Amino acid sequence: MPVIAFANPKGGAGKTTTALLLATELAAKGARVTIIDADPERWISQWAKLPGKPESITIASDVTEDTVVDAIEEAERVAQFVIVDLEGTASLMVSNAIGMADLVVIPIQGSSMDAKGGAKTIKLIRNQEKMSRRKIAHAVVLTRTGAAIASRALRNVAEQLQAGGIEIFNTAIVERAAYRDLFDYGGTLATLDPKQVSNIEKAAQNAREFAGEVLARLKSAVAEKAAA
Repeated sequence: MPVIAFANPKGGAGKTTTALLLATELAAKGARVTIIDADPERWISQWAKLPGKPESITIASDVTEDTVVDAIEEAERVAQFVIVDLEGTASLMVSNAIGMADLVVIPIQGSSMDAKGGAKTIKLIRNQEKMSRRKIAHAVVLTRTGAAIASRALRNVAEQLQAGGIEIFNTAIVERAAYRDLFDYGGTLATLDPKQVSNIEKAAQNAREFAGEVLARLKSAVAEKAAA
């Protein structure tokens, strides 16, 4: 089953939020999803303790650099999609998970610090490609962007990535209160109360578009692998 790893050594890049959005959107489509919560903060594990977690989502936590590969293999046996929310550091655990991934998503905010963290992740991917002698599909997703106008810093980061030949998701994750509120109220975007949370539908549309692009990239990666 496809393994999708979310990685960026720079903390606060929107990695956990983006991973959760993908998981809940896939679950909404009827898929069985296992999230491996390898972030020391365990935000997704805390979310899972709140009301409203879809039954089709399973959380695996307390993984270590010694057990992450086994955890991924176990999850592949029972889930249709495995999502790995990695710790915000360039560690052996991150390298091992990247080596198991079918797609690595690199969340980056519009800042040079995030871009440097993304560069470290791409270096890890390149090393794992050499070790495994296979291509590992990967792309940057821009996060916490403005709903209307992109900042100058964000445009600069996007231009730098494109100049470096780094693929970028067409869908950016827009800054929305609804995404933060998932970690306060639990559940999914579909179960949030519009009386308490604003612009839920716009947030849900953004999440759907991102999930659709992830699925398209996975399909393309599978096709490239078959043709190799």
